Amino acid sequence: MIRARELVVIGFLFLLACHVSKKADPMFPLFDKEGHRGCRGLMPENTIPAMHRGIDIGVTTLEMDVVITKDKQVLVSHEPFFNHEITTAPGNKYLDEKEERKFNIYQMTFAETQQYDVGLKPHPRFPGQQKMKVTKPLLKDLIDSAEVYSKKRSTPVFYNIETKSQPETDNIFHPAPEEFVDLLINVINSEAIMNRVIIQSFDFRTLQLIQRKYPRFKIAALVEEYDKRPFEEQMKRLGFLPAVYSPAYSLITPEVIKECHSRNIKVIPWTVNDKENIRRLKEMGVDGIISDFPNLF
Repeated sequence: MIRARELVVIGFLFLLACHVSKKADPMFPLFDKEGHRGCRGLMPENTIPAMHRGIDIGVTTLEMDVVITKDKQVLVSHEPFFNHEITTAPGNKYLDEKEERKFNIYQMTFAETQQYDVGLKPHPRFPGQQKMKVTKPLLKDLIDSAEVYSKKRSTPVFYNIETKSQPETDNIFHPAPEEFVDLLINVINSEAIMNRVIIQSFDFRTLQLIQRKYPRFKIAALVEEYDKRPFEEQMKRLGFLPAVYSPAYSLITPEVIKECHSRNIKVIPWTVNDKENIRRLKEMGVDGIISDFPNLF
């Protein structure tokens, strides 16, 4: 028979184990300050320097986008091609908007993508962005760098990673959803950061796959500004309740926030780039904000 003293020891060890487990699984930020593409208003988007600057500013979450290369590498990029606004091609040539889709990342190896600079060209919409020579990084390399760089902080950094895909361009600009998702999850698992990752998308097919195949991951449903359908209808299309509802900030109302909170869903709108709207949305009760200018927080 187990004596009373032994029961006390067993109980203490159980509580200790629970405490250690809780410490190992960091809590989601109370208010999530997300740097959009790192901090696009200040640094070249979706680059390692942009993520470092976001960490220096104090973001709780680094927001980014990923695409897939020809050799099945997960690359950090908003478009699955080289955007004319930010790209300098070999020979110091700027791309024209009419030809940018010819520079299809899914038809390039990772090594080939490194011939294109995405930090030197002046950005037409973000004139204050610091200019530097930089290329699109592998997701793995970005995470490795951010993990080392953020060790100076008292709290770990979170990652909000968007899958850039759509039905019309399957197997043209990116693999079909299942392969895309598997490649992404393999990188995240290899980096051992699953409990600090949210995966978001406008392409609900990828979110549905993650919910089915990798149900332990947190999911954020992105909603475009023109999608005026009721929240219930949007969730019906998704097929499950996500951890985060992330619409364009113009769609946020007190009713939307109340509906989400009643279902234990966090509300994190995008992309809020002025102090007044940041203040207004915080007072309304959102759980976080995605901004190109996280210095405004």
